Amino acid sequence: MRLLIAFLILLVLLLQYRLWVGPGSLAEVNNLKQEISAQREELVELRERNRALQAEVEDLRSGQSAIEERARSELGMVKDGEIFYQVINPPESSPHE
Repeated sequence: MRLLIAFLILLVLLLQYRLWVGPGSLAEVNNLKQEISAQREELVELRERNRALQAEVEDLRSGQSAIEERARSELGMVKDGEIFYQVINPPESSPHE
């Protein structure tokens, strides 16, 4: 009888070890849930970024206004007959001068 009780206690301890520490433990499951949550958030951000990029591609394919805007902002281009003014702010003087 004592041998059976000792065996059952050992079995319970092994199962408790696996529940708390071993593979598939509660801590591991919790970590995996956190990783899934973080990956879902990243996926939402990436999908939003893809939507914005797709909209930009469609704008560039469909009209000249998007191409013109990009040429002006990124390349500094101007149309014929326009005058380009560049305003340069003077450097701030330090209070010690």
